[in-house]
Amino acid sequence: MKTRSARDELLDFLKEKSVCRGAFTLASGAQSDLYIDARVTTCDPKGAILVGRVGWEVVKRVAQELNLRVDSIGGLTMGADPIALSIGISAHLENPSSELQTFVVRKSPKAHGRQKLIEGNFSSGDSVVIVEDVITTGGSTLQAVDAVEGNGGRIAFVLALIDRQEGGRENIEKHGYRVVPIFTREDLIGAHAPRPSDIAIA
Repeated sequence: MKTRSARDELLDFLKEKSVCRGAFTLASGAQSDLYIDARVTTCDPKGAILVGRVGWEVVKRVAQELNLRVDSIGGLTMGADPIALSIGISAHLENPSSELQTFVVRKSPKAHGRQKLIEGNFSSGDSVVIVEDVITTGGSTLQAVDAVEGNGGRIAFVLALIDRQEGGRENIEKHGYRVVPIFTREDLIGAHAPRPSDIAIA
């Protein structure tokens, strides 16, 4: 009997836990009968383990293809937070001497203390993978990119758990950054599901 891959397990987990059907109001005010909540998976311990394993394999593969080192991984809070940490943990479980670090980009600088925009383990000069749970328009990804570059980091590439296939990936790539999705909307709900404009993904 063929052993199922971690990627297959993660896809099934997302389909089971994160794909929701019902009556939902979108941010635009429109109604939808489908909602995909990635955080229900990324904040589940089993889901987090799978996200870390699959994400780390993708990071290693793409970094090798591009001949780039990766020093740290993170993105805009809060969707990116559990993904980045899960991948960082997986890297250290595989190799305890791994130097990969993780960080969080705030939506605005902290008003007190050190008044930081980027929290965690990030340093100027780092080669960074920007993480996103779901890419929709690409706006939050580009906000994280601006924060990292504004603090002296360099973008290796962007890693998305899910590409919503609504133009966000193209928007990010238009700015010169490679986007690598682990899954697409089509992977989760099929090619013949409702059109993206009828779907909410968070």
